[in-house]
Amino acid sequence: MHLDLSELSQLAPIFRELFKGYHVSRRDPELYAQLSNFQDQYRTLFKALGFELVCDTRGFYYFVPDLAAAAVNKTAQRLALFTFILVEHLADQGRDPIAVLDGGSLGRDELPSLLEKYRDLFIQAEVQTVEELEEKIMRRMTQLGFAGEENGVYRFLPPMHRFLDVCLSVQQDRDLAASLHSVLPLPVPVLIDDDSDEKLLQTDDPLDLSDFAEESEEDALARAIAEEQETDA
Repeated sequence: MHLDLSELSQLAPIFRELFKGYHVSRRDPELYAQLSNFQDQYRTLFKALGFELVCDTRGFYYFVPDLAAAAVNKTAQRLALFTFILVEHLADQGRDPIAVLDGGSLGRDELPSLLEKYRDLFIQAEVQTVEELEEKIMRRMTQLGFAGEENGVYRFLPPMHRFLDVCLSVQQDRDLAASLHSVLPLPVPVLIDDDSDEKLLQTDDPLDLSDFAEESEEDALARAIAEEQETDA
């Protein structure tokens, strides 16, 4: 493909935003229109530079995480954990998590009670105060294009689907486990060191949001099989 760089008039700002982990969506009309109109050209150029541009059909663009800035890793893990927490919190309140995270909003005044309710989990993310919750999670969500903030209200943007997809996948796994009479706990992302070779969003390590069980997946599976064999006997 012949690339006419004169057509890629927003190349510099687009690359700068994508490289730092930002998700370009319709909230950024000029950059989004440029990517949409010259999607193939941008994808080809970035691939030649060693970056993979993802064009999500739900209306946003981003670089594959492990090719973006290394500093994004731990932040992404925090945001994933926060999404799991928020899904359960909203469900407990009788609110539809999907409706809230898909274009809905969360008030800043809800953060203190959320932090208190899930303090043990937030500690894993090195978040112990409301100020840290706002600085390390909510502020980063707005900086990376997952949400916007105005007058103390956080409104979630289309890129949140990345974390919603993980949540829905985990829920499907849990439903399947339940149908097989399994006692496996709900897996959620586990924070890892930035220099780890593991994937950005880890879901292999189980953690029950209800009682924070420390049982490993292998032990839980072995126990489930043993109990099933005793039943059959």
